[in-house]
Amino acid sequence: MDFISIRIITEDTQRLVAFYEQVTSLTATRYTEDFAELKTPSGTLAIAHHRTMALFAGAARPADNHSVIVEFRVSDVDAEYQRLASILGKVVQEPTTMPWGNRSLLFRDPDGNLVNYFTPVSPDAIKRLASRR
Repeated sequence: MDFISIRIITEDTQRLVAFYEQVTSLTATRYTEDFAELKTPSGTLAIAHHRTMALFAGAARPADNHSVIVEFRVSDVDAEYQRLASILGKVVQEPTTMPWGNRSLLFRDPDGNLVNYFTPVSPDAIKRLASRR
């Protein structure tokens, strides 16, 4: 089995896609006005308008996430924080070294979803995550 993607459901696809393009420096592939994907070497972030949920019996609601964090490993979380500071406004947590060895920046996207940018900094974290590249 392969993990392929995570999909965020939104009321404003274009706004959310533009935000993620800006913070990730990736260009989204826009398949329709209601669906786009940002592809990384390890997985895909899909963004879809709530209209697409009619195809899935309305199983998800936009801007209603209280349990998932979208995470991106970056080469230098402090540099990313400096690059994004004017875009993000208030962040949830400025870069902080976590007990498990990652340096982490936590912020919210325009729909309120939590996003974590992290860089492994301890030898154990670097070793643990090295096999995932």
